[in-house]
Amino acid sequence: MIISVLSVLLVLGGLIFFHELGHFLAARAFGMGVSTFSLGFGPKLLSKVWGKTEYRLSAIPLGGYVSLVGHDEEEEMPENFGKEEHFSSRPPWQRLIVVAAGPLANLLLAWLICWGLAYAYGEVEISPKLGALEENGPAAQAGMQPGDLVLAVNGVEIQHWQQLADMIAASGGASLQLEVARGNRSLSVAVTPVPVMRKSIFGEDEPSFRIGIRAAGEYTVKKPGFFEAAKLGIARSGEMLSLTWQGIVKLVQRTVPVDQVGGPILIAQLVGKQAQEGLAGVLALTALISINLALLNLLPIPVLDGGHILFYSLETLMRRPLSRGFREVTTRLGFAFLICLMLLATFNDIWRLFKTD
Repeated sequence: MIISVLSVLLVLGGLIFFHELGHFLAARAFGMGVSTFSLGFGPKLLSKVWGKTEYRLSAIPLGGYVSLVGHDEEEEMPENFGKEEHFSSRPPWQRLIVVAAGPLANLLLAWLICWGLAYAYGEVEISPKLGALEENGPAAQAGMQPGDLVLAVNGVEIQHWQQLADMIAASGGASLQLEVARGNRSLSVAVTPVPVMRKSIFGEDEPSFRIGIRAAGEYTVKKPGFFEAAKLGIARSGEMLSLTWQGIVKLVQRTVPVDQVGGPILIAQLVGKQAQEGLAGVLALTALISINLALLNLLPIPVLDGGHILFYSLETLMRRPLSRGFREVTTRLGFAFLICLMLLATFNDIWRLFKTD
């Protein structure tokens, strides 16, 4: 229990802190004033003024915050900061970059985590060796046997099982020429995949193709070099990014039901579960949550970073600031929407707990 609680605090706190660090570094790169940079929320435990910025360690370890000088046009300006350091006095493109730096920091963090996981643990690759065959399936009818090792499909060398499965699924039903190793012999087998309907990760029916084979279950762990692991990290974080974005789109399209929306309680459950299984699982989940946090913050909803990015983009195009009244009204609407979304997520989390019990 203690490990689970500490893991939740470290993951959520670390993600929010890294997000705020992105805002901080971008603001300082442009010479904007930062009055406070806090690790944690609530009452301050320790503080140190360095330059003009007060760096705090606060009591509640769930993230942090950055106080930009002049972020609110009507707020009282702190002493020792000049007008040129005020956020609101800067060109909209600079303000846009500072706001976008938070979500981008979360994307960067996800890549770094995936990079580290690939380098430390390697990549598990399932061998394209056949196990059981479907009786009277296309592969069995073509003369394939359990234990056959698929070397190539239509002249393309096969490295692992997923590559083989993807090529069969994308065949469109066209005949495939498989190069197979059977003992000391090499065979060429023509197989025609048959159509099948399968469930996507989002529960949708989608057409695919199969030849009636299963993997033998043999696998190897590929240990990449440092820079190769960086490329693998880009690929893995890119896959997470794509799936997360598809999930948001499917939710808007009502393909994914709203009762699948989860909040802090669900996140805490998932992190706690992974903490009991090992560090690698916690880190992989952290990367996924970081990408979710980035994409959610980039949505063009006032209050979120994406809403500010939209405002600054419009200001750049119109060459004048949006009216204060318009910004206040849309911000209230955005805040109300987020409150409703949080209530929905919390209700779903609590409902799941009752259903589980």
